This record gives sequence, C-alpha cells and structure tokens, in this order.
Amino acid sequence: MKNKFINFIKKKNKKKLVYLTAYYKNIAKILDKYCDLILVGDSLANVLYGMTNTRNITLDMMIKHSASVNLGVKKAISVVDMPKNTYNNKSQAILNAKKIIKKSKCDAVKVESNYKNSNIIKAMTKSGIKVMGHIGYTPQFKNKFKPQGVKKIEQKKLLDDALLIQKAGAFAIVLECIEIKSSSLITNKLNIPTIGIGSSKYCDGQILVTDDMLGLSGFYPKFVKKYANLNLIIEKSVQKYMRDIIKELFPKKNNSY
Repeated sequence: MKNKFINFIKKKNKKKLVYLTAYYKNIAKILDKYCDLILVGDSLANVLYGMTNTRNITLDMMIKHSASVNLGVKKAISVVDMPKNTYNNKSQAILNAKKIIKKSKCDAVKVESNYKNSNIIKAMTKSGIKVMGHIGYTPQFKNKFKPQGVKKIEQKKLLDDALLIQKAGAFAIVLECIEIKSSSLITNKLNIPTIGIGSSKYCDGQILVTDDMLGLSGFYPKFVKKYANLNLIIEKSVQKYMRDIIKELFPKKNNSY
C-alpha cells in the first residue's frame, strides 16, 4: 500500500488526478477503472439520507458505506470522510480513524480543517494513519457558503493552514471553493497534491460528487458539470417497465421459471 501513496504523490505536476465519490460497491467498481482516488464522502448525508447538511452523519453509517465501497475498489486509493465530532482531539481521532480503517478496509481518512487541527493530523499520521486534509469551504465547520481566499488576508490564512497540514504529514489536500489565484498559489507552494472542487483547473486534480455529475442529485452549483442526465434515463426506463406490466408484455415466458 505504501507504493500506492508514493506513486500518487509523484503524479503532482505530471498528471492530473481524478477523484469521485462512491457510497456503495456497484458504483465504486466502475469508478475504480478510471479514478486515482475514491471518496466515501460525508456528502452521503445529503445524497442518500436527505439531511440538510453533513453534520449528523454517524461513524457507523460511514463505516457501513465504506465497507461496501471497498468491495469494489482494487486499484484506486479509497478515502473516507471522518464525520464531525469524531476527531475533536488526538486520542479520539486516532481511535476513530483506526476503527474506520479496520472495519471498512479503506486506505485513508479525510479530515476537514477548522484552522486548529494540524496537530491532530500530525498525531494521526505519526500513528501510521494516512490522512487527507480539506481546506477552504469546510461544510462541517462553516454555516454559510461563500467562496474562500478572495481577500489577501484569507489567502494567507489558507496557505498557512495548508502548509501546516502538509507538515503534519497529510498526503494530499482538498481545496473547496477557493478563489482561482489562491488555489493556484497554494498548489504551487505545496509538495503534496491538491484536489479541487470549485477551485480552478490549477489544482493537481479534481473531485465531484458522482451523483451531481451524473444528473441524479438535483444539486447543480456553479462548480458542477453535469455529464449525464440519469434522472431522465431512469424515469423513462421506469415508465417503460410500468407500461410493459400493465399491457402484460412483461414478464414473458422466457422471464419465468
């Protein structure tokens, strides 16, 4: 597994990194063919459970979905979001991260920044845990959305935080909704890869929520590019299924035992 992370970091400045979310095996199996990383995101709170934010997802819920995802992952690095209030201090973070890794067989965990937890990340990496950082708009800690790093003082704060997270031993950092110049500056200053979401092409790679880019979620902010409209495809398929049943076109003899 060590080589997997070394090869990943070596891609910085050489090849753009591909990152998407998965919440169960079937999707993960498809993504694994094309992605460098697969994230079991706490976004499943919104996408699968209809929650208004990501803050009430539980550790057990993340573990169950992660275990399913990892049944479909052979090549990519699998990363799991640590839920809010599962890494409030060093001992809690280490205990919960090891629990996630042991029970789900994932490769790494992701921790959102509140500008105070680089020491927690350091303790985790010293314990042998692979950690991805996350700066900018961090849904676990910010109540209202706004682009990050627009002002010089915000840019410096984000850069300082990114450098501390890198020093703490993180193998990569997600930059969420960070202004173009700021995300470019941070990416150029770091030795580890940056993964952007709404943070420009200048990041080392990109991530989107898979349901968003496939047109399943109904959530399409500025940073989302919709590559398909599966909502429409599914609806048409269900309509056809319904008609076949009503008209007794399904099941046919060859669909029966």
